[in-house]
Amino acid sequence: MELTDWIVILAVALMAIAFFCLRAPTAWSLENRMRRLTGTRLLVQAAIALWLALLLVQRGVFSFDDVAGLRPAPHVVIACALILAAAACYWSVRGTRLLKPRQLFATPWR
Repeated sequence: MELTDWIVILAVALMAIAFFCLRAPTAWSLENRMRRLTGTRLLVQAAIALWLALLLVQRGVFSFDDVAGLRPAPHVVIACALILAAAACYWSVRGTRLLKPRQLFATPWR
């Protein structure tokens, strides 16, 4: 895939996150709006990190042409991609927890 295709995929993912996450009623308190904004930011970070990990694997391992004459070792590329994917998973979990509405009078033991 060309780099233009990768950029289009990232743009579509970011627009989908913005469309689904940034719809907040104006009657919400400032605290709820800030939780929603922080959750959206974390989901955007997760999408960018996962996109970058996939791009690294595709360009670093499966590409036949060298990047600026340099050919990194495949295990280094895969290790960096795994670190980015782990960060994306963490940010995704934290972001979805912040997007959920808080429960009033919830008991944690059930």
